[in-house]
Amino acid sequence: MPSQVIIAIVVVVLLLALLIASLKVVREYERLVVFRLGRLRGPLGPGLVLMLPFLDRSVRVDQRVVTLTIPPQEVITRDNVTARVNAVVMFKVADPVRSVMAVENHAVATSQFAQTTLRSVVGRADLDTLLAHRADLNEDLYRSIAQQAVPWGVDVAVVEIKDVEIPEMMQRAMARQAEAERERRAKVISAHGELEASEELRDAAKTLSEAPASLQLRYLQTLLELGADQNSTVVFPLPMDIIGPLMGALDQFAPGNGGRREPEPTGTSTESHGLAVVDDSAEGRSR
Repeated sequence: MPSQVIIAIVVVVLLLALLIASLKVVREYERLVVFRLGRLRGPLGPGLVLMLPFLDRSVRVDQRVVTLTIPPQEVITRDNVTARVNAVVMFKVADPVRSVMAVENHAVATSQFAQTTLRSVVGRADLDTLLAHRADLNEDLYRSIAQQAVPWGVDVAVVEIKDVEIPEMMQRAMARQAEAERERRAKVISAHGELEASEELRDAAKTLSEAPASLQLRYLQTLLELGADQNSTVVFPLPMDIIGPLMGALDQFAPGNGGRREPEPTGTSTESHGLAVVDDSAEGRSR
C-alpha cells in the first residue's frame, strides 16, 4: 500500500510538472510561432498558451517598434566628396509567421540591407543635396527599405539620415564660400542703396531748381546747424554760378597767360550768394 501511494504521488508530480512545462505565458506585445513535429501551427497569443512538451517548438516574436542605428558608412558622393553618413531605422514586425519563415533573422537582414541602400542612395547625390535636401534622400531610403522588408513581414516606419561628417578641409572651403557669398550680398545691397540715394538726390535737385528760394533756405539751415556746434569758423556756401566766372578771370591773369596779374584785393565783399570765412581766434589776435 505505501508503495502504491508513492507511485501515485510520483505520477501526480510528473503530470503537474508536464502541465507546468506545457503552459506558456505570452505578453500582449509578443506572439509565439509554434511548430509541432516540424509543422507550423501558426502564431499563438497573447495570454496563456498550452503546448505539448517534447512535441512543440516555439519562437517568440516581439512586435514592438525596434530602433536600429546604421553604423557610419564611408560614401563618395556624385561630385567625388568623401563623407561619413549614418542613419536610423524604426521598424516593427507586422507578420510574425513571415518574419520567422521567410528570413533567418529579420533584424540583421533589415540592418544589412539598410546599410547597402544608404551607400547607394547617398552615392547618387552630390554634397549640396546631401546637406540641404536631406528630406528627399530620406524618402528614397524609406521607399527602398520598406519595399524590400515587406516579404519578411517587417513594417518600416521611419528612415532618417542622422549625421553627415565631411573632411575638415572641405569644411574650411565651405566656410570661405559662405563668407564670399555674404560679402557679395553686402556689396549688392550697398549698390542698391547708392542707386536709390542717387535717384532721391536727383529728384531733390529737380525740386530745388524749380524754386531758387528753397536753395537759400537750405543755405540758412546749414548755417544754423554749423552754429549749433559753437565753432569759431563759419563757412558760407557759394553757388557754382558765381565761382565759375571768378575762376575764369583768375585764369586769364595767371602767369602762364601773359604774365599779367593784378594785385589781390585786401577785402572781399559778396552779395547774398557770397562766401565769407570768419575766424574768431584770428580776429582776436589782430585786435
